[in-house]
Amino acid sequence: MTASLPGIVLGLLVGIRHAFEPDHLAAVGTFVGEHRDGKRGIALGALWGLGHTLSLVVVGIVLAVFGASLPAGLAAGFELAVAVMLVGLGIRAITRAVRVDGIGPIKTHSHGGREHAHADAASHVHIAGRIVLWRPLAIGLVHGLAGSGALTALVFAELPSTALRIGYIALFGLGSIAGMAIATGIAGASLGTFARDPRTRRRLSVVTGAISIAIGILWGIPMAALLLA
Repeated sequence: MTASLPGIVLGLLVGIRHAFEPDHLAAVGTFVGEHRDGKRGIALGALWGLGHTLSLVVVGIVLAVFGASLPAGLAAGFELAVAVMLVGLGIRAITRAVRVDGIGPIKTHSHGGREHAHADAASHVHIAGRIVLWRPLAIGLVHGLAGSGALTALVFAELPSTALRIGYIALFGLGSIAGMAIATGIAGASLGTFARDPRTRRRLSVVTGAISIAIGILWGIPMAALLLA
């Protein structure tokens, strides 16, 4: 990483790679199978990336303004929150897999006079007439908080000005949005093509849920030990 423009643009590519880290894919993988559609998968991944980016940018700006670094205990607490979230998402995926169709009953409901029907009516909210899936956004926010300490420490050490630091973090976040949108879009399209059978989808949900729980436990044990030390 350098203070040059190429060094800043590198943040975009690093952000794309960052989206493919195991804990990120495990978290998003627990619910992308509920939709089994490439376009919806892209939207889910982009919303995860948006939440991730918002956390990174906000924390980066706060730390830059106060010239501080994220306390080690707080950073470990954010990491532990990710671990707990992964376990919870895994349990949710497995629980949903035992239902008849793996996604829950179709429900008709309305928002602001607009009526429609789909599975799991509680999984989203409407803002300005558009459907916004809140779950991937919230997951991205938590992941962004967990990664903000290490990223800002690295960026602050290498880049000389606040503008360059925030610019790098923002591009890193945009790369994360693109990377996760690509990953979830491919996953959604693949599931729509190769996992049409409800029984196969339920098995995949159990597998992704188990992986998420395992990663959460392995991730959380050292963080809990650090906080208790």
